[in-house]
Amino acid sequence: MNYTKEQLEHLRREYPVGTRLMVVEMAKCWSPVEPFAPVPSGTVGSVDHIDDMGHIHMNWDMGESLALIP
Repeated sequence: MNYTKEQLEHLRREYPVGTRLMVVEMAKCWSPVEPFAPVPSGTVGSVDHIDDMGHIHMNWDMGESLALIP
């Protein structure tokens, strides 16, 4: 999805750095570069940043990092 500047600003206000999120469910997909996908349900982590594509980059408590694509 292509986010407008306003939509990105909204996401960044809604989920500032440090916001704690928990995975309810993550779609399973195959990826040669993301062997840890999907993150298991119930996993908790902190928002690191939101990039210009609107991906929410997370630092998961299990020690991994993986972006969420809303």
